[in-house]
Order: sequence, then C-alpha cells, then structure tokens
Amino acid sequence: MTLDVHKVVATRPYPPRVSTFTKPFWSALNEGRFTTTQCRECHRQTFPPKLVCPHCWSDKYEWVDMPVEGELYSWTRIHAAPAVFQPLAPYVVGIVDLDGRTRLACPLVVPDGVQVSVGSKVRMVVMAFDDGPLFAARVLGA
Repeated sequence: MTLDVHKVVATRPYPPRVSTFTKPFWSALNEGRFTTTQCRECHRQTFPPKLVCPHCWSDKYEWVDMPVEGELYSWTRIHAAPAVFQPLAPYVVGIVDLDGRTRLACPLVVPDGVQVSVGSKVRMVVMAFDDGPLFAARVLGA
C-alpha cells in the first residue's frame, strides 16, 4: 500500500544517518512504502529495522512492508523543544500501534478540525522534506 505524502517546505531538523543497512528503508520510504525487517527464522518483525533479530538472535532477515494503519496509544504536544527542533514548536508526537504488531514513536500530522485522543485511528504518511523523507502518522477524523 502506498503512503500519502505530506509536503514540508523545509529541511529535516535532524536528518537520519543512512547506512548500507538502512538504505533500503529510506529508499522504500522515498517511494511511499513503509518497510522493516522480518526475521527469516522466527518470522517476527522489528521496528526500527535490525540486522539481528532481538527475539531469536538470527542474522537472517528480509525487508517487508509494514501495516500502515493503526491506533494512537499515547501523544503529547511539545512546546519547549530541543534547540534543533525549536523552529517546529509547538508540534505533536505520539506512540502508534500498527495493527497490534508494532508500536513506534513518530511525529503526528493533525489536520485542521481533527481532535487528537488516545485511541484515535491513524495512518502512516511520508513527510517529504526538501532534503528527504521522514515518516509520521496522520490522525484520522471521525
């Protein structure tokens, strides 16, 4: 499933370090896909992607698409941000459960008129910055 793109006219305040290992993740995100690693031995997914499975310690993995819809587990609005993120303040971040398999922290995109609350439905999106992508979750309206 291809992710919606949320255009951000700015550079990423804290660009990720792209390594040989993480390049497939960032390339897929740039194409609108949200991926991670899945262990070929125990078949469990981990996020963020990992070279070694934290469940069975196997180093055999494959890249798989992740669920893109889920539910908001927790959230907060940041007003007093670290210096590098200060230009974005206030901004909203949350912890998202994706189909009960993966829990991750990410920025939240909150459309005008949409209320944020624990249990809100969310859908992962690509935040397309001028210098590359990041992922976020868009809070869906009722």
